[in-house]
Amino acid sequence: MGEEKKKLFSAVQPSGAVTIGNYIGAIRNFVRLQDEHDCIYAVADLHAITVKQEPAALRRNTLELMALFIACGIDPEKCVLFVQSHVPAHCELTWVLNTIAYPGELSRMTQFKDKSARHADNVNMGLMDYPVLMASDILLYQAALVPVGADQKQHLELTRDLAIRFNNRYSDTFTVPEPFIPKGSGAKIMSLADPTKKMSKSDENPNGFITLSDDKDTIIRKCKRAVTDSGNEVRAAEDKPGVSNLIAIYGAFTGKSAEETEREFAGKGYGDFKVAVGEAIADVLVPMQEEKARILKDKQFLNDVMKKGAEAASRIARRTLSKVYRKVGFYQGE
Repeated sequence: MGEEKKKLFSAVQPSGAVTIGNYIGAIRNFVRLQDEHDCIYAVADLHAITVKQEPAALRRNTLELMALFIACGIDPEKCVLFVQSHVPAHCELTWVLNTIAYPGELSRMTQFKDKSARHADNVNMGLMDYPVLMASDILLYQAALVPVGADQKQHLELTRDLAIRFNNRYSDTFTVPEPFIPKGSGAKIMSLADPTKKMSKSDENPNGFITLSDDKDTIIRKCKRAVTDSGNEVRAAEDKPGVSNLIAIYGAFTGKSAEETEREFAGKGYGDFKVAVGEAIADVLVPMQEEKARILKDKQFLNDVMKKGAEAASRIARRTLSKVYRKVGFYQGE
């Protein structure tokens, strides 16, 4: 008898362009994790509407993200892959958890403050309640592990607090999840235009980020324009943040260590190195883009994946929700 795999939950918002930073930090790891854990992955469309969305664009982005997941190697036969809004239990559990979540702790969330500042014309209750919905996403599936970046650590702490609070009030119901940092996810990808900032699609300078839909010419052009440092030696160092970032990106796409990269480009200038970085990225992204385009043409296949995924997710979620309803005292028949 092998050791039982731990449940792992993660979700990505369908908010348009996905950067290579998102790919390296999250999506690529999803593929590896599906063999090591009992994985549940969601397209988080409920979270997406906390900021204004164009409805047609949201529908298109949801399909595109689902196709991208599969094109990257996520296998719906190995994991549960679904769209969040297709499983009503997410919203139902959120209501119950709201009764043990306090306004003070939600208003102190860093992301709520940041998004409120950025979207001052639309500071809605969904924006404040986002972490409670995230807690529901995780707790519904009794997930033991949650891959988190720095921007979500605070939300996971709240998830843990709510699970413990509920368990203390009503008896053991939820698994208290642990943060999970996958092996090989150490590369933090910074902006090509400003290597002191994390790569982000919201960067005002489009040359600061590469998306998974950029074509080869665009990728190489953006790499050629990447900010580098004084000198022309390809070497990772604290005083060379631009080159160090490109070395990290090159390593993430080729599997080469910083030392191997330094040896490979010894005696060569930044120009040669930047082109090589662009080509290494394109070698991975172009086949992925072709596969995604093929999948998007097969709408029936995508619909079937989403339907099957929602049914599998609902079976797990309803078990947890039924237990929660019984614990809080909702009458569900004899």
